[in-house]
Amino acid sequence: MTDPGIDASRPSSARVWNYLLGGTDNYAVDQELGEALRSANPGIAEVAQAQRRFLVQAVTLLAGEVGVRQFLDIGAGLPTADNTHQVAQRVAPESRVVYVDNDPLVLVHARGLLTSSSEGATAYVDSDVENPERILSEAARTLDFGEPVLLTMIGILGNVADYAEARSIVERLLDAVPSGSYLAVSDGTSTSAQSVESQRVAKQSGHPYNLRTPDEIGGYFQGLELLEPGVVPTSLWRPQPGTAPEALDVYCAVGRKP
Repeated sequence: MTDPGIDASRPSSARVWNYLLGGTDNYAVDQELGEALRSANPGIAEVAQAQRRFLVQAVTLLAGEVGVRQFLDIGAGLPTADNTHQVAQRVAPESRVVYVDNDPLVLVHARGLLTSSSEGATAYVDSDVENPERILSEAARTLDFGEPVLLTMIGILGNVADYAEARSIVERLLDAVPSGSYLAVSDGTSTSAQSVESQRVAKQSGHPYNLRTPDEIGGYFQGLELLEPGVVPTSLWRPQPGTAPEALDVYCAVGRKP
C-alpha cells in the first residue's frame, strides 16, 4: 500500500536514486528504471554514492572549518544516513537547515524523520527547483538571509531542460544570499558513451535528465571563488588519503560568493 498522493505507477528520481543507493523506499517501477540505467551505465550506482559522499564532505567542511550555520538543500531526496542536518548539527548543533523537494514520498519521510537538534532548526519546503522565488520565500521562515548560507544542489539541475534557465535559477538563488555564502553543485555529465546512453534510457522512460559538460557545470560558479580542487569529477573532490578513486561521469565544485 502506498501513501496517499504518491504515484507508484511512474518512476520518481528520488526513489530511483534511493534504489541505486541500496535503500528500500522505492517501488517496482523505480527498481525497473534503476536496473535499466545500471545496464546502460554500470557505474551509475557509484555516481549516486559519490554524490552522497560529496554532500557530506561539503557540509562537514562548511559547518566546521568555515563556520557556516545555515544550509539550503535543494533536491533533498529521500532521507538516508548522514542527511544534511545530521552532518551539520553534529559539528554545530545550532545549525539551521531547510530541505527542498517536490516528491510526495520525500515529504512524508521528511516530516517523520528529519528532526532537528534542540539548538537548531530543520524545515521542509515543497517546491520544484524551477521556482526559486517560492523556495526563497518559504526558506526565509527558517533561515536568515542576512547571514551566510550553503546552497547545495546535488543531482538536481539536470531536471531543468534548458541550460540557460538552470544558470538563471542558480543566479537568482545566489542573488538572495550575502557575501560569504557558498554554492555546492554536483551533476551528471556527458563524459562517456555510457552516461549518454543512460540519459537516453531515462528520457525514453518518460523521466528525462539532462546531462551537462564539465564546462557547463563550471558555468554555475561564474563570479564565485572556487575552493580547491575546483571543478572536478565528484569522486575526485578531496578524496580520502590513501584512496585512488576512479573518475566518474559526474562533476562538482564548491564556490564562495565574494
